[in-house]
Amino acid sequence: MNSPNDSGSEGKQKLKLVHRDKVSFNNKFHNHSHVFHARMQRDVKRVVSLIRRVSSGSATGYGVDDFGSEVVSGMDQGSGEYFVRIGVGSPPRSQYMVIDSGSDIVWVQCKPCTQCYHQTDPLFDPADSASFMGVSCSSAVCDQVENAGCNSGRCRYEVSYGDGSSTKGTLALETLTLGRTVVQNVAIGCGHMNQGMFVGAAGLLGLGGGSMSFVGQLSRERGNAFSYCLVSRVTNSNGFLEFGSEAMPVGAAWIPLIRNPHSPSYYYIGLSGLGVGDMKVPISEDMFKLTELGNGGVVMDTGTAVTRFPTVAYEAFRDAFIDQTGNLPRASGVSIFDTCYNLFGFLSVRVPTVSFYFSGGPILTLPANNFLIPVDDAGTFCFAFAPSPSALSILGNIQQEGIQISVDGANEFVGFGPNVC
Repeated sequence: MNSPNDSGSEGKQKLKLVHRDKVSFNNKFHNHSHVFHARMQRDVKRVVSLIRRVSSGSATGYGVDDFGSEVVSGMDQGSGEYFVRIGVGSPPRSQYMVIDSGSDIVWVQCKPCTQCYHQTDPLFDPADSASFMGVSCSSAVCDQVENAGCNSGRCRYEVSYGDGSSTKGTLALETLTLGRTVVQNVAIGCGHMNQGMFVGAAGLLGLGGGSMSFVGQLSRERGNAFSYCLVSRVTNSNGFLEFGSEAMPVGAAWIPLIRNPHSPSYYYIGLSGLGVGDMKVPISEDMFKLTELGNGGVVMDTGTAVTRFPTVAYEAFRDAFIDQTGNLPRASGVSIFDTCYNLFGFLSVRVPTVSFYFSGGPILTLPANNFLIPVDDAGTFCFAFAPSPSALSILGNIQQEGIQISVDGANEFVGFGPNVC
């Protein structure tokens, strides 16, 4: 296999990350309530799909319907939340790509398109790229694709997502340009048949833990490490994404990265408890543990918006928050949220802090914007957590917003901070 290689990549290269709500792909959702409900609908699908993927693990194998589901992710399940702009091919054609920390493939829609959804950028045409090179069925690259197929000697891929969305096409080696950094020989999917609500992006940049993700392919050159900051919805600043061991920050709070051999795409972390105000909520640490069979545990996911905890843990956490916010006027539940407040007319409110107690000692205290969020234009704010329908906990992107998060896969650590965005 030709390993990807950098050129012109001296120093750190920061890419700009933007939230989908800041990119005007269409004007279908114009008010806060519509945007919120659409986001929650995507989120529920994403969580169901992620849980199905993790709970099946490798023990059950893959049926015909699960063809390619080693890479279960999907923009319509909520993973179309954050976009990055990269150049595909030679000369580079700029494309919006979704980032997904739970996916192990890079793909773009390609001409000729048998079936393609609408995207904002012109479709990528391999015929216009001097660096595009198809992958043969006998190549080592093809061997790394889960359930790869073969057609006329060319390696084929197919990824089916949990909501029925899918992409299928041929595998190729191509040059990607990220800012001033040029990376050659990246294995990408060239999708000729793609369906689903893919919200205007040209494809997906998988950042998962497998060998075929962008991070996995860069591991020899860049140390299997990346750092990102998801821009907060309430600011006009930009988030960032950067790759390589040199992007690992000094001064972060580091905790062990946990691997689940049953679901190698996902990044797990150890959580020992939850805090509200100055109180650690009485929840057994076992509630967050990953078992030897690959059940439970805490996954960090850029594609899930709202953090989920097992029902018993969530209810204890929520009740502790309610106990300390008795002075605030309550409102009816909205969508997946059962704890909401009517803050219409309030210039500011005092709320207790919310903290994650990580295994090994570090405590991450969240900004108020990361746990009490507006759900309409009428002053309704909700406690932005939800119960998980399984033993799996998911650390979603609302709770990650504004905090630099670094994944050092080579040394098996995850860092929080010290920078913000």
